[in-house]
Amino acid sequence: MAAVLDPAPAPALPGLRARFRDGKAALIEHFRGQRPTAPAAAQLIRGLARHVDASLGQLWQHALMPKGAALVAVGGYGRGELFPYSDVDVLVLLPTAHGQDDAGPHDHDALRSTVSGFITACWDIGLEIGSSVRTVAECVAEAERDVTVQTALLEARFLCGSRRLFEDFRARHAAALDPAAFLRAKTLEMRQRHTKYEDTPYALEPNCKESPGGLRDLQVLIWAARAAGLGKTWSALAAQGLATPFEVKQLQRNEGLLKLIRARLHMVAGRREDRLVFDLQTAVAESFGYQATRERRASEALMHRYYWAAKAVTQLNLILMLGIEEQVGGTGGAPMRPINEKFLDRGGMLEVVSDDLYERDRHAILETFLTYQQSVGIRGLSARTLRALYNARGLMNAEFRRDPVNRRLFMQILMHPGGGQTHAFRLLNQTSVLGRYLWVFRRIVGQMQHDLFHVYTVDQHILMVLRNVRRFFIPEHAHEYPVCSQLAAQFERPWVLYVAALFHDVAKGRGGDHSQLGAAEVRRFCRDHGIGRDDTQLIEFLVKEHLTMSRIAQKEDLSDAEVIEAFAARVHDTRRLTALYLLTVADIRGTSPKVWNAWKGKLLEDLYRSTLRALGGERTNAHAELEARKQEARKVLNLYSLPTGVEQPLWATLEISYFARHDAADIAWHARALYSHLKTRTPIVRARLSSIGEGLQVLVYAPDQPDLFARICGYFDTANFSILDAKIHTTTSGYALDTFQAISPQVDQRLDTSYRDLISLVEHQLAQAVASNAPLPEPNRGRLSRRVRSFPVTPRVLLRPDERAQRWLLSVSASDRSGLLYAIARVLARHHLNLQLAKVSTLGERVEDTFLIDGAPLQRNRQQLQIESELLDAIA
Repeated sequence: MAAVLDPAPAPALPGLRARFRDGKAALIEHFRGQRPTAPAAAQLIRGLARHVDASLGQLWQHALMPKGAALVAVGGYGRGELFPYSDVDVLVLLPTAHGQDDAGPHDHDALRSTVSGFITACWDIGLEIGSSVRTVAECVAEAERDVTVQTALLEARFLCGSRRLFEDFRARHAAALDPAAFLRAKTLEMRQRHTKYEDTPYALEPNCKESPGGLRDLQVLIWAARAAGLGKTWSALAAQGLATPFEVKQLQRNEGLLKLIRARLHMVAGRREDRLVFDLQTAVAESFGYQATRERRASEALMHRYYWAAKAVTQLNLILMLGIEEQVGGTGGAPMRPINEKFLDRGGMLEVVSDDLYERDRHAILETFLTYQQSVGIRGLSARTLRALYNARGLMNAEFRRDPVNRRLFMQILMHPGGGQTHAFRLLNQTSVLGRYLWVFRRIVGQMQHDLFHVYTVDQHILMVLRNVRRFFIPEHAHEYPVCSQLAAQFERPWVLYVAALFHDVAKGRGGDHSQLGAAEVRRFCRDHGIGRDDTQLIEFLVKEHLTMSRIAQKEDLSDAEVIEAFAARVHDTRRLTALYLLTVADIRGTSPKVWNAWKGKLLEDLYRSTLRALGGERTNAHAELEARKQEARKVLNLYSLPTGVEQPLWATLEISYFARHDAADIAWHARALYSHLKTRTPIVRARLSSIGEGLQVLVYAPDQPDLFARICGYFDTANFSILDAKIHTTTSGYALDTFQAISPQVDQRLDTSYRDLISLVEHQLAQAVASNAPLPEPNRGRLSRRVRSFPVTPRVLLRPDERAQRWLLSVSASDRSGLLYAIARVLARHHLNLQLAKVSTLGERVEDTFLIDGAPLQRNRQQLQIESELLDAIA
């Protein structure tokens, strides 16, 4: 008997190995040469499954497995589908010791040895299987403990061996399955999965299988329906009344597209890869036949198509899951309370009174969302309402958009005094009503922004900005941005800002200036919706200028009175200034969690307050303001019991620009740190926690030298600090007095424990770096992130004189990497250029740096060109 259970003889495997490998390669090559269609993908994944079926059957025979055992396909392979590099999940079902009459020998050690030989043979021919070996009782017990196992077994498919054992397994598994408990577990599992992927189908690198709106969401529907005995195909669900014929068509179409994308992704990657990562998006797009144009990349065309499919899957998943829950959980009998003649409250969900409500009354489409806002206790839309909206999309045509009643309803949603705009507009977009009503919005749904700055698609970014603006008006969120909340509390007609947020990026992707194009679109919207002249002018101004305040705050010298006066003239009045400030903060916050930081917040607030004073007619009081700042600094020094006048020797060596660029607290800190070191030849370095609550403020005082800034940048780069801002001053006595705003992960992690040690370390090491006379080392080119490699920023250098032709503005744009600022500083040092101000702005993985410089080489055209050329080489 033992000889019967020995593994298959090795000589039989080489031929099978070649047949398996060549057969799989032929299927993939055939798919590669076909037009990229859903039927072609279906043919491939089913063909691969059949090819594996045949190979496993031959291996099962070669292994001389006992008649009492069975081989079962489970998981995705159980559905009869295999993508080119998917897992092949199988279950070797063993007979119990005293079960079947044909179970064969009951020597389980020998049996498991045989199974081991079978699994080894699978791997030997290149079949990378995921295997489990269990008896029927073990399967049932494991399924009760683990819903993942239960799900895999739900799709079990007989391959070979004992059919009787398989049928016994399937009957016992079905009997042990609790549909309600299974649905609850899969719903919770799906929520956790969605949370892992940030609850959005619009991630820049989505997982086409696991992300919201991916294939897994469709599989969950089938699993839940199958467990409840409601069918295992979309047509079967329609027969049970869970889906309409139109929904079945949409499910099949979008499932086909997602499978096609996943199959092409595997083929292009040459491995199992379900993420549409930047590295592969272009190649996958080109395999679909997409070509890059002047307007957009090939990858953007592919991703736009993917996002529309994922959005549809998200909608349909929600509708059908609610329907299955009503069938399985009995929630279909939830008590209903009439809200008005059109809507009901079904257990906290808004429900239409009849399926044909929207066909009878198209105004009810937008009334749905207004009622949702107005009704206390409504948590969302019921399956019946969602289905009715999904099927009513064809009713929202040009006539619907021009209807005065609909325009009035839309404005009521925007203006609703009770709030709820954030949730209402998310629902409007989720149900596709927003894009159908605002046709201009439809064009940017699912549109990528490959600028290394935004991490959301355009429509999701817009809704994020709308949410951020709305939060300024909610007292519960006042702790997040106290200044913004304070200003918002005094701002009349908040809906003006909501309209501006809705349109500020609506013209992205058309080519040309999206701010100008968006201003034209919002002007048309205001005219059509009866918005008054003053509010229209403000909204149009906000859309047109929504990038201006950020650019000035992050790139220009805010201590320059002319910069402030020019900006004040541009905004014209305080209402425009306040509105633009609120929109700018909300916009930057809505691009990416990495882009906003406290320093950018301070720059914007400083610009806002300076402009506010200028608008109040304080342009001629600059001298008085500086004197007041000095007086405030003296008061701070008095708190430290320093002798009167201790600050004068230092201040006497400083020009007006120093006092204009620093606030009173910084001026006092510098005087306190340096009053006894004015003539020192040893570099003085002092550091403290930044007053803005993020990173360190670092003061460097040392005899001036051409490469000083480069040495400081080199140290910060080595120490893993990022410089956000640098204020560079040279005293009349020949000393450099430089102040840096720098952040580091170490500071954030150690603020509550040993930040004092870190400050001491910076003070010691930076002083040593400044005092060094060694040649400047070559900059480290640093590693580029995968995203930057896929979407590189074209390096740009712009060198131009300021309006008075006394100083030069150097603007640098490049992909972010370690050592970049140091590389720029070395070029400036090599040409003996004097740096007066540095503003470093990191936008995601792109940097926009601005430097205020002067020096004799800038007066000669040939040397200007040489400097620009060297800078381009340094940042490339």
